[in-house]
Amino acid sequence: MVEKVTKDELLAKAKKPAEDAMKLHAFYHGKMQTVPKCQVRGYNDFAIYYTPGVSEPCLAIKADMSKFDELTNRWNTIAVVSDCTRVLGLGDIGPKAGYPVMEGKCLLFKYLGGVDAMPICLDTKDPDEIIQAVKWLEPSFAAINLEDIANPKCFYILDRLRAEAGIPVWHDDQQGTATVMLAGLINALKIVGKKISDVSVVLNGAGAASVACARLLFAYGANPKVTMMVDSKGILHPGRKDLEEKKEKYADKWRFCTTTNAEARVGGLTEALKNADVLISYSKSGPGVITPEQIKLMARDAICFVCANPIPEIWPWEAKEAGAKIVGTGRSDFPNQVNNSIGFPAIFRGVLDVGAKTITDDMCIVAAESLAEYAEERGISEESIAPTMGEPEAFVREAVAVGMEAQKEGIALIQITEEELRHKAKSMINSAREAHDALIKAGCIAPAVTD
Repeated sequence: MVEKVTKDELLAKAKKPAEDAMKLHAFYHGKMQTVPKCQVRGYNDFAIYYTPGVSEPCLAIKADMSKFDELTNRWNTIAVVSDCTRVLGLGDIGPKAGYPVMEGKCLLFKYLGGVDAMPICLDTKDPDEIIQAVKWLEPSFAAINLEDIANPKCFYILDRLRAEAGIPVWHDDQQGTATVMLAGLINALKIVGKKISDVSVVLNGAGAASVACARLLFAYGANPKVTMMVDSKGILHPGRKDLEEKKEKYADKWRFCTTTNAEARVGGLTEALKNADVLISYSKSGPGVITPEQIKLMARDAICFVCANPIPEIWPWEAKEAGAKIVGTGRSDFPNQVNNSIGFPAIFRGVLDVGAKTITDDMCIVAAESLAEYAEERGISEESIAPTMGEPEAFVREAVAVGMEAQKEGIALIQITEEELRHKAKSMINSAREAHDALIKAGCIAPAVTD
């Protein structure tokens, strides 16, 4: 007989990561460091890796820029760039306070995807300055992951850089969030026996995450007419004069006012959720932002993704008690984590391995399909709709799917077979984990102790 966990025990479990974070961040003085990837056989090797020997690769690159990635690690190095104006559920906390988040992101890139990532926290909030900073960084990085930049400037920054930068630029709070959301939703709909084209969807929050989720949902077959988006002032509809008057600044919001919610329903989240099949919420940290009474208004076998950080808008057990069939959150300590962490490391792995010029929506869709397919093959349930961070094979398959799609779209600089790409991705992902384990075994990384 399985012993039932009490609500107090669930709450204590939910608080534990924050308590342990303070202990381990202080213990390790951060989470990332740089280590060599070449063997130093003796001090004479520095004449090869540095002066005078290094002048030969420098001259070779100057003569032929195609040798840049062959002779340096830039091909596998990206930057996590942020102005820290919208950090998790904490808001505008500044570049120094936001640094632990960006460093943590780099850890996920390396451990889960074998991608070398550097945190770059900028001491500016000016979108044009951020764009210029990224352009200045191009020679040092093969791709850019934009992170935790406030809405609406995040859209402007991403659009400009995708058009003007010479390397792939992606905003994880937009594209990454949408990719993993879609992966989870594909399998959740299978479990409840509903079709993407038939379900009514409510997007709670109208920021970067929700806008990108809507775009990807519609590309995958969701019906805009039975989709509603809710911001802090209520449901988006054609009568929202506050948005019409500022439609140049809030172009995406105004577009959704005119293309979604065909019945022009008004009111707030409570009105939007009546008979809704799916709730996707990226609003503000809870609990108590969404109530059990609101969940009770939804259709039978409702799907709820409540993904605010660091605490979901409603505790998952409360949503289940209120009638939700499947509940996902952004946290790894609850069932059904629908969080970017199973998306961005492998997507960038695939992008870097084929030298993709950009990251398209179709690449995001194949990534989502790959994750959903992997989870279905190993078995899905109401408590397990998507792969977890502990399933490296899911990351390999996702990377391969992305790399092959980039080649199919004609935006890859490297042409490689599926089997070759699989071998490359698997080697990079496995070596990152093996290097971590070897450093612990050698005593270079101290074992983590929190109790």
